[in-house]
Amino acid sequence: MKFKRHYQMTKGELNLTPLVDIIFQQIIYFMLTSSFIMQPGIKIKLPKASTSTETIQKQEIYVSISEEGIIFYNGQPVKLEELEEIFRQEKERRQKLTLVIKADENTKHGRVVQVMDTGRKQGIDKIAVATTPEL
Repeated sequence: MKFKRHYQMTKGELNLTPLVDIIFQQIIYFMLTSSFIMQPGIKIKLPKASTSTETIQKQEIYVSISEEGIIFYNGQPVKLEELEEIFRQEKERRQKLTLVIKADENTKHGRVVQVMDTGRKQGIDKIAVATTPEL
């Protein structure tokens, strides 16, 4: 007896439901395990500006000034005289420097000017004031 063979090609289907479930689980996993980067220690509320889109990329020194006028460098409080020495040492190490001042919006203007003047005395020609962009 001779049997006929029937070959039938069927088009395969890809079920996307398990794929979507796995992707959602990965998103949840990464959201729960990621850490958010925050500036520790110094609470500063930066002023808002509509033109604060420019970002400084390289060779910057960050100095923070609290609402009370306390100056911080690398998270440590420093005096204005110490800051002058820090600027001098940084200028010797790197030629092109940008001083970024993160001052609280309620800081007295005179304190910010003192830090800017100290930077200029040590040869830092680029000085920027950090702001929060307006939404």
